[in-house]
Amino acid sequence: MIRVLLPAPLSVLARADTEVTLDVPAPVTQRAVLDAIEARWPALRGTLRDQASGRRRALVRFYACGEDLSHESPDAPLPEEVVSGREPYIVLGAIAGG
Repeated sequence: MIRVLLPAPLSVLARADTEVTLDVPAPVTQRAVLDAIEARWPALRGTLRDQASGRRRALVRFYACGEDLSHESPDAPLPEEVVSGREPYIVLGAIAGG
């Protein structure tokens, strides 16, 4: 089971806890995790990534094992610590403004 941490605004939108678990079939990639999130919580479709292009939304970041994965290929395998559930996959909303 993959552990995913969602920011509070997204967990409220999804009506889910801020930490959720998902069964994601191998190979476990960012794309597979995001597909599973959107399948389980349709209200989140389009909030994490653009529905047409599949690209990450500008103010959303993805982290795992202390590393920013936001600019990595969505098809790259996630670290074993995430796949095993020892570490969470973190969805984080960036802050912008001046």
